[in-house]
Amino acid sequence: MEIKELLYTLSELDSIGSITEASDKAYEILSKYADTKKYDTLNVIGKIKGKTDYTIMLDAHIDQIGFVVTDVDENGFLSVATVGGVDLRALPSKAVTVHGKEKITAVFCSTPPHLAKGDIEYDDITKIKLDTALGEKAKDIVSVGDYVTFSDKCFDLQGHKVCGRSFDDRAGVVCLLEVARRLSGKELPVNVVFALSSGEEVGLRGTTTAAFTINPQEAIAVDVDFGDSPDVSTNDSSPLGNGGIIGISPVLDKNLSQKLIDTAKENNIPYSVAVLGGRTSTDADMISISRDGVKTSTLSIPLRNMHSSVEILDLSDIYAVCDLLEKYILKGGVLGA
Repeated sequence: MEIKELLYTLSELDSIGSITEASDKAYEILSKYADTKKYDTLNVIGKIKGKTDYTIMLDAHIDQIGFVVTDVDENGFLSVATVGGVDLRALPSKAVTVHGKEKITAVFCSTPPHLAKGDIEYDDITKIKLDTALGEKAKDIVSVGDYVTFSDKCFDLQGHKVCGRSFDDRAGVVCLLEVARRLSGKELPVNVVFALSSGEEVGLRGTTTAAFTINPQEAIAVDVDFGDSPDVSTNDSSPLGNGGIIGISPVLDKNLSQKLIDTAKENNIPYSVAVLGGRTSTDADMISISRDGVKTSTLSIPLRNMHSSVEILDLSDIYAVCDLLEKYILKGGVLGA
């Protein structure tokens, strides 16, 4: 499956809470290239054995943002709570999928501008209702605790740019699956373990157990980072199309980050650097303190409109991340020649 097709396929499937459509598909694909197991924690972990006991963990989170139903009223309107950091400003008039006894489409209510009194601030999810258009029959299909996800489809933009939902972090998952495909059947200098972790959006939960289980000597968390756009400072973002973003931070391993930079330069792979003064807000934060500590860095894909249903990335950045990870693994990681 080509990278764009794989990205679209995984992004239009859901993995939130107990819903595992995307992780089930990723498990099916990863199993073709690695010795793969699905855990009760909803993590998917695959291993390709190398010539030594040294293990590099590649991590990307499979879960996504969304909502959970907290109330169903007699008129068919739903109240929801957010799962992860949803941008509430984009919700009114947005269509979503409610995962009840059957999947149904609902719409976030929007006050007509003719009836609005002053400025409307969408800063409280409890004030924004979902309309199922089912009336009293809604309670026959939807229950408290059911999940709600965005329903937008992916589509092409100009050049290599594409738009869709859940690119955070299905883009990282795609990178890991592509690298597994490339490394499968090759003689590797190290063990490589691919962790498709769950629960990142609700507190970096899956990777905490995954890192403990894998017990790697080093790790790279592959996620997304802020892409350039008119409303984002250049100090806080990276241009789309300039390759992956290598993280530098006090909580990351300096030598590992530098080895990624050196590998990119040696192989003419485009990249940029993001310098952080502390936590990365990625799975790397928890991996680095697993057991007695793990040398960890981040490699991210620039993304516009993060945590919305219209996230934008450049496919060339995914290819650059895949190329860098492949070369880095074949070189033996941070300890390689």
